Amino acid sequence: MTTPTLFTPITLRHLTIRNRVWVPPMCMYSALGKDGVPTDFHRAHYGALSLGGAGLIIVEATAVNPEGRISFHDLGIWNDDQVAAFTSIVSFMKANGVVPGIQLAHAGRKASTYPGWGYPGVDGTVPVEEGGWIPLGPSANAFEGYAQAEAMTLEQISQVVADFASAACRAVEAGFQVLEIHAAHGYLIHEFLSPLTNERTDDFGGLLKNRARLLLDIVRAVRAEVGEEIVLFVRFSATDWVEGGWNEEETSIVTDWVKDLGADTVDISTGGLVAGAKIPVGPGYQVPLAHYVKEHAHLPTSAVGMITTPEQANEIISSGRADAVMLGREHLRDPHFALRAAAQLGVDIDYAPQQYGRAPYSR
Repeated sequence: MTTPTLFTPITLRHLTIRNRVWVPPMCMYSALGKDGVPTDFHRAHYGALSLGGAGLIIVEATAVNPEGRISFHDLGIWNDDQVAAFTSIVSFMKANGVVPGIQLAHAGRKASTYPGWGYPGVDGTVPVEEGGWIPLGPSANAFEGYAQAEAMTLEQISQVVADFASAACRAVEAGFQVLEIHAAHGYLIHEFLSPLTNERTDDFGGLLKNRARLLLDIVRAVRAEVGEEIVLFVRFSATDWVEGGWNEEETSIVTDWVKDLGADTVDISTGGLVAGAKIPVGPGYQVPLAHYVKEHAHLPTSAVGMITTPEQANEIISSGRADAVMLGREHLRDPHFALRAAAQLGVDIDYAPQQYGRAPYSR
């Protein structure tokens, strides 16, 4: 029997990932010390996922500096304490055959907000007097319901580029083998990319090349910092779902630009920039955008968005619409999704935990 494409390995640079079932970054808002340091929750959460058979796990959005956090409970990777706490998590992933990745992020104008859980009835920006901070963005505008951002100076932009490079170096020190630059979901880099939020008139605004300059500077700086061995992803929102906004054509153009600077894969999602955008949600609804970028650019592409069954995931890969799939909510429901998928698709794999051998998934 031919192995379903979902369970064939893929090699990026010199790194081989054992299958195409990947875990995307998903914010847990569980750095409860407000210091960005991973906790016992993260060790248990990523430990459980590491036993489930996925090929790659990308740790949730991890801020490159304190002001880049979405909330005060976000992870960070700007100091040695954070690196030390990540090391055991990464080691456990590797010991179970998983490739460890991390998403490096800056929330931009969507920073300093209340966490996604634990604060019932409270939403929006956390005031400075309650432990929040003033968000930064390309321009002085606001995400709906949030505080207005301060437009970044050229010095602040240069510092953010340096912070991404430093965070990348720390991530490699912690043992991560894949780094993902977060340029999606309405956060800082996406805000620079989209004409809906970037109102600048200098070299970082206006023409596409200028709006993409922050991302290009970051990719260039990260690649220079980590060398040629580390695999580098960029996550894009391929469309704002709003007329006149960022779209899949621009995403494809910029994908080619980041490829030339050393990016290896693009992770295609959508939306997040504008509140109330009309998004046609349904099974696999973002896969056509990943397919568009794959067809028009020249990098491997991963797809996300309501991918929930082994058959659906395998079809996306076997049809050539993407090179890998990232299943978020389905992995929260079942951290062992890949093991279940292998059984359902009739694949014999040798990386199921031996400790669980008395309870195999049935076909």
